[in-house]
Amino acid sequence: MKTFQHSPVLLEESVRELRLEPGLRVLDGTLGGGGHAARFFLEILPDGWLYACDLDQDALAAGGAKLAEVSPGSWTLFHGSASDWIAESTPALVLDRAFMDLGVSSHQIDTAGRGFSFQADGPLDMRMNQRGSDPTAADVVNTYDEGRLAEIFWTYGEERHSRRMARASVERRARSAFETTLDLAMTLERVAPRRGERLHPATRVFQALRIEVNDEMGRLERSLTSIWGALTVGGRLAVITFHGLEVRVVRRF
Repeated sequence: MKTFQHSPVLLEESVRELRLEPGLRVLDGTLGGGGHAARFFLEILPDGWLYACDLDQDALAAGGAKLAEVSPGSWTLFHGSASDWIAESTPALVLDRAFMDLGVSSHQIDTAGRGFSFQADGPLDMRMNQRGSDPTAADVVNTYDEGRLAEIFWTYGEERHSRRMARASVERRARSAFETTLDLAMTLERVAPRRGERLHPATRVFQALRIEVNDEMGRLERSLTSIWGALTVGGRLAVITFHGLEVRVVRRF
């Protein structure tokens, strides 16, 4: 298993580390826009098979279209996490290689309606699967008690002002519920003014909320375990990580 810090230039290194060749059965557990999957697919044709999954149905559509440009067949898509797919597969899924590129995509961040970013105003959603029943970021910030919010902001965001930000959020929502990204971001900025710092004061809290909403750490641990169990002897798994929390989970595993 190989783990990388996230970078757009790592595609070819991922290909090298996975040691792809024709005929292999490969899983991309985070399809996204399909860039990695399409490149992997080229390496395993003509007799290989690519499996790809994603929680985001928009990503599945985009990734599927990219794969179709490479070849019309020899690939299967699944809406859900890698652990869900492996658990539901009958007969049991057997893999030679597997790959995950963790975190949120640029498309998701740039789409204001998804609520991942405060660069533009949008609903406090942050769900990867918008058609699911998971709570939104608005549900979390408007209903969790102060202690739990502070814990999430610290554990998943490593936010040093976590307690002050949680207290301010609870006090503010008592007057009116949070509904938009800018509403929350401005509240957090009043608690911890930027004062020349590069990161906006809301950055770490937004990361923490996204991780909580999508159970990212839990899904990552379950997917790693499931993928490892599905790999053949001599199989390989490569994971691209974005932040320290993911790095620690993958390295521990």
